[in-house]
Amino acid sequence: MPAFPIYQDLDHDITRIDTAMVREELAACYLLRGGDEFAVIETGTHHTVPIVLDLLAQRGIDRGRVKYVIPTHVHLDHAGGVGGLMRALPEATLLVHPRGARHMIDPARLVAGATAVYGEAAFRETYGEILPVPEQRVRTPGDGDEVTVGDRRLVFLDTPGHANHHFCVYDPASAGIFTGDTFGLSYPPLTTEKGPFILPTTTPVQFDPTALQASIGKLMKLQPARMYLTHYGPVEDPGPLAERLRGMVDDYVELAERVAGGVGDDRLEAALRSALRDYLFRRVREHGCELDDPQLDALLGMDLTLNSQGLAVWLRSRRAA
Repeated sequence: MPAFPIYQDLDHDITRIDTAMVREELAACYLLRGGDEFAVIETGTHHTVPIVLDLLAQRGIDRGRVKYVIPTHVHLDHAGGVGGLMRALPEATLLVHPRGARHMIDPARLVAGATAVYGEAAFRETYGEILPVPEQRVRTPGDGDEVTVGDRRLVFLDTPGHANHHFCVYDPASAGIFTGDTFGLSYPPLTTEKGPFILPTTTPVQFDPTALQASIGKLMKLQPARMYLTHYGPVEDPGPLAERLRGMVDDYVELAERVAGGVGDDRLEAALRSALRDYLFRRVREHGCELDDPQLDALLGMDLTLNSQGLAVWLRSRRAA
């Protein structure tokens, strides 16, 4: 087990679990309790599976009491541990977006795509083994569908924009929403006296700013008191954060269109990354963050690369349409 604190008990019978992916406070999953039953929301990577199982053992929770495993979408930092966790939890049912279910039943295409990006060695180091889930153990809730965990109700909300296979999970008991990547990223080291710093994520290949704006609005219509982010942890009073996030989505679009008008396609991703870095570093400093450039590069470098790739894919898809 990693040395840093990987479990944090929150209010409302929810425990935040650090997935130990790459670095501390990058990605989280959650253990939610309802009566005598439990759900695991997000799974991290295959390397996260023993962390979740260790928590269950520490708490004296029989594995058979975990009723559901719920990734918000099938990107591997959220769902890479699904297959391993399902093998270890004999009574659990996998709840996954209808557009993502086939990738959990047969993850070969997910693995092939990620391996092509990262290389096999780096892929295995980061994500580990991606195991299939038997089809009979998979359910695909649609928009507005509900399940119960003991005496607790969970509501599923179709929220495209980051990915077409993305839903969020509303938990009325906590007045909170498990947002996956729909409500952006908010890393603790960027929090200042002004509160959390939040930013959109435009990971390839399905970024759709119009759909993302609608999905953020859909979440806020529920008037949530808090959001449980995968990247990273709970944030309170999400109204001002939502306003800032939606403004930044517009800024990303304007930035991408401006950059695309000044460079050739062969330089597009590099130019987008440079412009996005300048923009985010400026906004972080305006928020009162005192981290220097190397520290910000270490914290945001992976997101800068992925977001610039996603914006490039979006720009090219618009040209092709």
